[in-house]
Order: sequence, then C-alpha cells, then structure tokens
Amino acid sequence: MTHALLVIDVQNDFCPGGALAVTGGDQIVAGINAKMATFDAVILTQDWHPAGHSSFASTHDAAPMSMTEMPYGPQVLWPDHCIQGSLGAQFHADLTVDRADLIVRKGYNPAIDSYSAFFENDKTTPTGLEGYLRTRGIDTLTLVGLATDFCVNYSAVDAAKLGFNVTVDLALCRAIDFDGSLEAAKAGMRDAGATLV
Repeated sequence: MTHALLVIDVQNDFCPGGALAVTGGDQIVAGINAKMATFDAVILTQDWHPAGHSSFASTHDAAPMSMTEMPYGPQVLWPDHCIQGSLGAQFHADLTVDRADLIVRKGYNPAIDSYSAFFENDKTTPTGLEGYLRTRGIDTLTLVGLATDFCVNYSAVDAAKLGFNVTVDLALCRAIDFDGSLEAAKAGMRDAGATLV
C-alpha cells in the first residue's frame, strides 16, 4: 500500500446551504466516491470545532471574513461552522464514508485553528497523520475536497514539505477564492512541490 486518497472536509457546512458554503462544494462528491476504489487507502478529514472556537468571528464580535492576530500569526475569522456534533459538521450525506480507513478530526483545540490535515495553524502541533501514513508505508497522496485555497492547500503544502509525493486533483476540489486566495494557493502548492492536475 503506497498511494492514499486524502479527502479534505467534504462536510455539510462547506456545501451549498451550509454556514461556510463553498460554491459547487457538493458537485465533487460523486467524483470523489468513484475515485475511492482506485486507491490503496482512503483518509477523510473533518473540521471539528467546539462552540465558541477562537477562529469564529462571533467569538470576537467581529465581521466574518475579517482578520485578527493570534499568538501563532494572522487568522481569518470565519462564520461559526463545523461545530462538534452538529449537522453542519457531518460529512455530506452522499459521501462514501464507509470506504475510509481513517478519519482525522482537526480544529478541536479551542485556542488554535487547523487548516492542514498534518499540523495545526501554529505549524508545529501535529495531527498524527504523518505517523499513520509512514507506518502504513504510504508515500504518495492525491488530495481532493474543500476548500482548494485553504484546507486542501495547507494540507498539500505540508505533505510535500514532509516528503510525500503529492498530487492535487483540482477537478475534485472547490475554492472559496477569497481576495485572490485561489491563485496564491495554486502558486504556493506548486512551489512546495505538489503537482496540480
């Protein structure tokens, strides 16, 4: 087993009608399901915030999508989303969750956000995914999911920096594209060594 499909945050709150909806976020689900059968392993990530998380605009009485400074650096303040146990935090109903070997939950520390499947936003606190992949002998990853310019981007960059062979399947991703973030993310992923297809 060397090649894993890493499915990032295909959750209700990131799909149309959700609290932080990504345009067309639900359109990639069937394609992701079809792709799962061709991989040695399938890993899902799930944004999993406690209520009142420090990355929520409501926690700071601030406008959603505004910026603040956290001890670990700049942080976008998001609408409340993917709150633990909520309908919004659940995977999209059509996603083939049973095919997953592993589900990695992230963002559950109330003091720090976590875009990447590998590290919290301090860029040092690991999720444990790297160790899981290495002990299973997985060295190649294909990333799909939501959103291209945030959690997919951060996960791809970290995976490449950790030495994994990384491909991002852009046809099975959708972006927020906030203030030029999509083009910046594509450039950053390429610079880190990820292949975009």
